[in-house]
Amino acid sequence: MSPILYLDYAGVAVFAATGALAASRKQLDIIGFLFFAGMTAVGGGTVRDLILGVPVFWVADPAYLVVCGLTAALVYLTAHLFESRYKLLLWLDAIGLAAYCVFGAWKGLDVTGSPVVAVVMGVLTATFGGILRDQLAGEPSVLLRPEIYITAAMVGAGVYTGLDLAGLPLMLAALPAAVAAFAIRGGAMKFGWSFPPYKGRPGRKPEDIL
Repeated sequence: MSPILYLDYAGVAVFAATGALAASRKQLDIIGFLFFAGMTAVGGGTVRDLILGVPVFWVADPAYLVVCGLTAALVYLTAHLFESRYKLLLWLDAIGLAAYCVFGAWKGLDVTGSPVVAVVMGVLTATFGGILRDQLAGEPSVLLRPEIYITAAMVGAGVYTGLDLAGLPLMLAALPAAVAAFAIRGGAMKFGWSFPPYKGRPGRKPEDIL
């Protein structure tokens, strides 16, 4: 198995865990755990593959679904041991984002050869499943939290793409990129890093902006 695929399996497992944790916060049954784990884990990669016009990864290799199922079952049995499940969800989401933004960029570059497409695929792969999870679970969306989120995935995908184009071996490009994405997202959660929000014209209320 190619070393880069380990990042894909890691991303699937970690995002599946965040989906299962969301199910635990809603006190769902085991089927709910399986649904949220699978949807979160494969959501971004499914959209990526459909856009790229390649076989959807979990259809081509059902082992990904087995990983989702085993992860969901593990979280179902252990979620009660964690005092702050939402905080754990966010940190696992950061790990999944770091792995998936690199794998998505690798696949985008491998299929199209375009650095721009590679970065977009990295961001999409890393963020879409988590956004979908939060929307369906009624959780505060990671996308709408004030601290940096999408930027972390963009930086990770960009670092990988740049290092790959510079001729670095696969893992020497992938590991720094994943570390960069996690460091930015983790720092944002720990220290509240964010960009200045849009304010509109002075004196106008948000509800006045059409």
